[in-house]
Amino acid sequence: MKRLLLLKYGEVALKGKNRPLFERALNRNLSGALGRALSGAPGAGDRDVSRSVEVRHVHGRFYADLGLDVDALTARRLAEAAARVFGIVGVAAARRVPLDLESITVAAIGVVREVKTARPVRTFKLEVRRANKTFPLGSPEIATIVGRRVLEEVPGVAVDVHEPDLRVGIEVRDDAAYLYGDELPGPGGLPVGTSGRAVALISGGIDSPVAMWMAMKRGLVTVPLHFWSYPFTGERARQKVVDLCSVLAGWGPLPDLLVCPFTDIQTQIRDRCPEALRITLMRRMMMRVAARVAGREEALAVVTGESLGQVASQTLESLATIEAVIQLPVLRPLIGLDKEEIVARARSIGTYDISTLPYADCCTLFVPSHPRTKPSRREAESAEKALEIDRLVGDAVAGIQTVEVMGA
Repeated sequence: MKRLLLLKYGEVALKGKNRPLFERALNRNLSGALGRALSGAPGAGDRDVSRSVEVRHVHGRFYADLGLDVDALTARRLAEAAARVFGIVGVAAARRVPLDLESITVAAIGVVREVKTARPVRTFKLEVRRANKTFPLGSPEIATIVGRRVLEEVPGVAVDVHEPDLRVGIEVRDDAAYLYGDELPGPGGLPVGTSGRAVALISGGIDSPVAMWMAMKRGLVTVPLHFWSYPFTGERARQKVVDLCSVLAGWGPLPDLLVCPFTDIQTQIRDRCPEALRITLMRRMMMRVAARVAGREEALAVVTGESLGQVASQTLESLATIEAVIQLPVLRPLIGLDKEEIVARARSIGTYDISTLPYADCCTLFVPSHPRTKPSRREAESAEKALEIDRLVGDAVAGIQTVEVMGA
């Protein structure tokens, strides 16, 4: 019996003739995630972890062979890492056995016993998938015969086909049979890297990291761009964003963080422009910088954390006036979510606790007491005549610092 991870994918299976491209990307991302997870395992040392876990693709499934020397703790670490790869919908520790009924039966008994030692199991159901049509028994017959033996060999359990405590998967394939119990849910979506590149504006708040996560889920490589107004916002505010990016890097490939100096732009807006338009003008300058960065990074869109109507700068009029300064598409993954939904997602992906640390970012500086909620392009353009736009944007882009992001 060989132990391995069985990895299920969802939307990728619907890609028709382009499906192999998505499967190759998913295989690559899985291999990277498992290699990084293994490098953090006790005793990993300096070995080449990228070759330590073999990921195979067979008929709509991926399998990661763990080897005989992988302990239970490491296997769990690998399963949790795989369950954070976009494109994957389910991960289970599986057993690979020969294509004979006795081997399948013994493995099924072992799965039930193993899960039962870890948590209460009073009822179970066998879910048989017979992809190998040459196997002499059909799915109902396999379930009946194997289920009867489980009842005989494992005391204290009964069959429940509607709401069982444990579902045991049995997949009969061409090369072998695969059996598994508890399954970790994956995030679904598309493999990162299959939808191109975008520049993602990331602050230290709750919304923008969630927007980045959702963009990654749709297959985008997101280049994180943070606007830093030192000394008004200090080193802790900057480190907060680095830490947020580290969490996001645990979900998929993430380029290094770009930290853009924004002090000169903000102070010039404060000193020369109408107070009510500060937020609008600040956001327009961010868009200009993001467009320049996108050209350098070969990115085709800008991602923001805006939610329609949430604050003054996120009314429909404000959004239209802000994005008018660039030609790139502006993607807003949170546009239809309310704050409670965004907070719930932030908690689930692991960014919420960092986002709520009390270190302010540039978006909290020089906030007007009565911001304009419906600014027009004409009045924004009129106010910007007082600004040295080309110089300010050029200096900001030239001053960008690159910060290496390490996965959490």
